[in-house]
Amino acid sequence: MPDDSALAKGKANDKAKDGGLVTCDACPVLCRIREGRSGACDRYGNVGGALTRLDPFVVTQRVAEKEGDLVAFGKDEWDGAMIKGAPTFITGIGSGTTYPDYKPAPFIVASEYDGVDMVTVVSEGIFSYCGIKVKIDTDRFVGAETAAVRVEGEQVGHVTTAEYGSQMLSLGGVRHLTGGSKKEGTVTCDTMLTLCSGGPMEMTVDGGAKLTVEAGKPPVINGSQEERMRVGCGSATIGIFAKQWHGHADEVIVVDDHITGVLSEHQAGRFLGMEPVGIRVRGRKSTPGRYFQVAEPGTGWGGTDITEPLSIIESINPRNAWPGLRLFMVSTTGEDAAFFVLDDDLKPVPAPMPEPLEVVVARIGENCEPALTTVMFMAGAGGSLRAGVTENPVRLTRSVREALTRVTCGGAPVYVWPGGGITLMVDVTTMPENSFGYVPTPALVAPIEFTLRLDDYAAMGGHMDAVRRVDEVAAAGRLKSVRWHDRAPWPGAPLHGIARGP
Repeated sequence: MPDDSALAKGKANDKAKDGGLVTCDACPVLCRIREGRSGACDRYGNVGGALTRLDPFVVTQRVAEKEGDLVAFGKDEWDGAMIKGAPTFITGIGSGTTYPDYKPAPFIVASEYDGVDMVTVVSEGIFSYCGIKVKIDTDRFVGAETAAVRVEGEQVGHVTTAEYGSQMLSLGGVRHLTGGSKKEGTVTCDTMLTLCSGGPMEMTVDGGAKLTVEAGKPPVINGSQEERMRVGCGSATIGIFAKQWHGHADEVIVVDDHITGVLSEHQAGRFLGMEPVGIRVRGRKSTPGRYFQVAEPGTGWGGTDITEPLSIIESINPRNAWPGLRLFMVSTTGEDAAFFVLDDDLKPVPAPMPEPLEVVVARIGENCEPALTTVMFMAGAGGSLRAGVTENPVRLTRSVREALTRVTCGGAPVYVWPGGGITLMVDVTTMPENSFGYVPTPALVAPIEFTLRLDDYAAMGGHMDAVRRVDEVAAAGRLKSVRWHDRAPWPGAPLHGIARGP
């Protein structure tokens, strides 16, 4: 069983023989550190001739200010002291690593939950194979799919497949961390560390936009802060609001880069008894009332490059249209809207917007959710990290797959991808502050925890001789306690797996 010196990652060195230097073995860089200094990652230092983990070791506790009132991370000031009697979960934050991999995880901690003996194995994983997925709520054009994303001129990722109402970036990954120049790897690592730690990051997209993104905050695109995520594509917007427009406009065109909707042709209009009025929009017709490629992508109406909505009208057929026809055009966020009446020559003329249409424009805006940036950390827990849990790593993978073992990052729930290995994804805003670090190999350092029943841990061949009780860890120094956010199941609770045993 490790003694309390393991909590500080302490290792005595012969100062006389080595001039007071200690060699850090927490990663492959093997920094040689003088007394009073820290290594390249600022995570370990030489304190009195001992290699010492400098950051606090974080535990999370379920603490109520009053009965039934659980408080979120960072909501109120707290001195970080352990609160006696509160349910406690040991996180991997500040715990140390398993490198050079043959040894047990830094902390393997037994506790009890509702009468069930549990164990949590914690470590700080050194993730060379990691990246982040960034979801940007906007219809604005940020760049073509696969376009390079750059920071300080270095490619750190690319634009990937757009999702409903959001542009997506894929950043980091082993190719950028280690497969390019030293500067590319360093900039990529810095970019990921900043975003995962909740900081803002400026970046540019080849042939596209200049972006400032920050987890949980609105994105800034070409200097303008986004406010709204669209209510739906042009066709969906027609479906939602058709009945509310009916009787107040003879034609409604909802401008959208992906699917522009035309009410009188759309199935929703047909259900309301409307007939096509002969206003044809540009682009490629899909199904009735739905048009693709009415304009190029951009930062104008509905994520297109237009600022003048009438420019998407290709023709007006005099056999169907008539003088006095009321034409209403609107974007998918309601930020852009215009009303026209056809004159005697069937040309649209701007006119004051009727109040019922103004009400619906406001309602479109009301139904748009706030535009935010989401940062998801993604990594693979490899064989070396799993060896810190058990001498037979495949049994840990099977236990995770069978829902016997819960995987968390800083206590936060993760999504584990199907298939081989333990490839996980976690929302960085659900993790405690300062959860991430780095090593200059370069790679990110992130907490990871495996929680399961104690008997299941023994059955998988876990390092039982390294198990400590939670009370032993709680009595040691360098601990910082944070409140559990309670937006997810308590991470120390047992899972109900599909099987039992190894």
